[in-house]
Amino acid sequence: MNPAEDGAKRPVDGSLVKILTHRRDDRGMRLEEFAGRCVRRGEIHELVTTDQHDTTPGAVVDRVGFLGFVEVGTGGVLDRGDEVRIDGRPVGTVLGFDACHFPNHYNVLIAVDTTTTGPELGLRPGMEVRFGSGS
Repeated sequence: MNPAEDGAKRPVDGSLVKILTHRRDDRGMRLEEFAGRCVRRGEIHELVTTDQHDTTPGAVVDRVGFLGFVEVGTGGVLDRGDEVRIDGRPVGTVLGFDACHFPNHYNVLIAVDTTTTGPELGLRPGMEVRFGSGS
């Protein structure tokens, strides 16, 4: 992302459709080279926490906690550094994207201090998810 080219944008909203309960220390996700991705209303993407914060394209992300799947309600652009809130509570910031399951879905990697799972955050289907700067 080039700050000189980065302008204002609206938040991307969605809602949780499935909660995930597991974590891994050997996942082997690879960070995409792109700092932003467009998402369309109705798409479903996976939310994954990680305490590994390397943004180098191709960086391997092994330590992950799975939150769940979100259905996009308001399309837009997800960018590295966007704040992620669920049910109004801050969860972390977008680190980047892993496309191992694309075009089915992206893994949206969320930078956190400690990996966490859906149940550990008390997540339930239907909770609102919001991505954006200062969302």
